[in-house]
Amino acid sequence: MPFELFVALRFLREGKSQTALILAGASVGVAVIVFLSALIDGLQDSLVARTLGSQPHIIVRAPEEAARTLTRSPESLIQEVRPAQRLRSVDQWQQVREVLERTPGVEAVSPVVAGAGFAARGAASRAVAIRGVEPEPFSRVIDVSSRLVAGAWRLRGTEAVIGQELAKDLGLEVGDRLRLSTAEGRAETFLITGIFDLGNQDVNQRWVLVPLKPAQTLLDLTGGVSFLELKVMDLFGAQGLAEELQGRTGLVAESWMTLNAQLLTALRSQSSSRYMIQFFVIVAVALGIASVLVVSVVQKSREIGILKAMGTPTSKVMRVFLIQGAVVGGVGSVAGSALGSGLALFFASLASNPDGSPLFPVALEPRLFLTAAGVALATGLVAAVVPARRAACLDPAVVIRNG
Repeated sequence: MPFELFVALRFLREGKSQTALILAGASVGVAVIVFLSALIDGLQDSLVARTLGSQPHIIVRAPEEAARTLTRSPESLIQEVRPAQRLRSVDQWQQVREVLERTPGVEAVSPVVAGAGFAARGAASRAVAIRGVEPEPFSRVIDVSSRLVAGAWRLRGTEAVIGQELAKDLGLEVGDRLRLSTAEGRAETFLITGIFDLGNQDVNQRWVLVPLKPAQTLLDLTGGVSFLELKVMDLFGAQGLAEELQGRTGLVAESWMTLNAQLLTALRSQSSSRYMIQFFVIVAVALGIASVLVVSVVQKSREIGILKAMGTPTSKVMRVFLIQGAVVGGVGSVAGSALGSGLALFFASLASNPDGSPLFPVALEPRLFLTAAGVALATGLVAAVVPARRAACLDPAVVIRNG
């Protein structure tokens, strides 16, 4: 065993009460960091998952029609008139789709035809959003198949999958038929093959998913698509990727970060509060470790003087206390991680949603424990610098004579 490690452990064993206090402080500090980080990360993941469970990460669409400038005579008044935005197709969308699929960071691309319509069954009628999709690509962007509450994820011919709120409003079940019509008078009858719950009441009440080709006919967009929906690998890098795609395609690319600006602000606020809390916890732990080690230097000043008088280099004396700080940080990180994980799991078990999922989910990932261990170790080392310098500056003759 190295000399410095032996002496550091000896000093820690001799001051058992002080060692217990300093280890408890470090452990509680790490536990607070692990608990808060796991809770905030879990809430953020749950919030993002619920928000993005019914929407893509990026939408690529045709630009809106530009406003026209009109000049009226004889007054020569200039007026800009914004035209009504009609349902338009993405030009050469098949080629655009290939470009998007080849772009690094894009996980899935789904063409969608979307428009307003009416769903009717008997005398009951509801305004709905008709969405024509290709089942397999669409399920890779928005996982409807895992959110089904009845039936199967199947769209062939004139089949449709609807939300559970719309099914309740119209009294529909799997196997029933639903008539869809548009304001222009086009209509088609579809067979209900599935009912989904995407966790969004408006989506569950309005979405009607049908095959791509019948939707193109129904919405008078034969051969075209309204937009392309994308799923990306890096969720929080969606904005940068959207800007890149917009430059490459010349189309409008909007990320979920733009469409959900308030959600993004809330997530950033939560992260800022977490970092602030962690900072003050780290400062408190560092001060506690430093103060206890300074007292240890005072108590062990005679022993330190004897070691230096026997020829122990000053650098080794300093390393003794740096090792003490590292040991405290290492042990505190292990004990604190276990304590913080236990508190997080217990807190998550206190309440649950109707579907059985925790009301306050926690995210306990290896990255979190590695970060906590690194922070604890660094804090222990930094806190031990002042005591180590104080020990190195002791005069052997003075402390032995006065000891």
